[in-house]
Amino acid sequence: MPDDKVKRRLTTVLCADVHGYSRLMEADEAGTLETLRRYRTAIAGLVERHDGRIVNTWGDAIIAEFASVVEAVQCAVEIQQEISNQDSGPPDANPMRFRIGVNLGDVMVDGSDLYGDGVNIAARLQELAEPGGIVISSSAYDQVHNKLSVGFDCLGQRPMKNIAPMTSYRVTMSGQTAQARSFPPGERLTSQGAVAGSETGAVHRDRYQQSTWMRFVSDGLAKLPRPVAVALTVSAFLILINVFTGMHRIWFHWPVAAILFGVLMRTALGRRPESDGKRNR
Repeated sequence: MPDDKVKRRLTTVLCADVHGYSRLMEADEAGTLETLRRYRTAIAGLVERHDGRIVNTWGDAIIAEFASVVEAVQCAVEIQQEISNQDSGPPDANPMRFRIGVNLGDVMVDGSDLYGDGVNIAARLQELAEPGGIVISSSAYDQVHNKLSVGFDCLGQRPMKNIAPMTSYRVTMSGQTAQARSFPPGERLTSQGAVAGSETGAVHRDRYQQSTWMRFVSDGLAKLPRPVAVALTVSAFLILINVFTGMHRIWFHWPVAAILFGVLMRTALGRRPESDGKRNR
């Protein structure tokens, strides 16, 4: 008897879709199709590089599957960077921008196709993304937030068509401006305490990771004698002032040299009575 049991597996689904595809086709069908083919080729190469596979490409959408959540999100970041780098059109042209959603979830498997909420959620997350942006589910965030050199903004529980509201996260890449990373009016949900706590925790975790190097510097200064630590801090401040006011005229070396000389003299003189006392004893 044939085995009609539905096969399922836990996997990571990436859904990419062109923003305003109908508008682009109306303005220039041939040019839009050529650009879409070029971008699809680049996306397929990146998916393969990150050990993923293209599941489907209907219309202007692309569905890909990855065994690793980290590889999926990293691939999404590289896709947006590659598309941005390839965009060489005139400033007044309408560039083609993709929106990407990434979800870790359970899917139904039928041959090489995937079905179920795991795929549908990735598609709905894609709709929440900005043109050129990436939105991931909370299940994906839990796996990657401390493994990639990107930031995350919590969007709270956003309503999605035919999907129960769930917490999602916007990926903030280094090339994005502060304005692009800000939240539109009404985006944050303040009426739900659990969501607010989730947002606060995410912000604190990101700030904690970003301030690691600052704690390393402060701990190093704390181990030094106080005069030396103060001298190094003031010297670094003077160097920064010189750098930001223009390196065409370098002047920081004179005050820095004077400060360091004074610290050395004070340290030497401070140790001299102790040495003399030891000799007298």
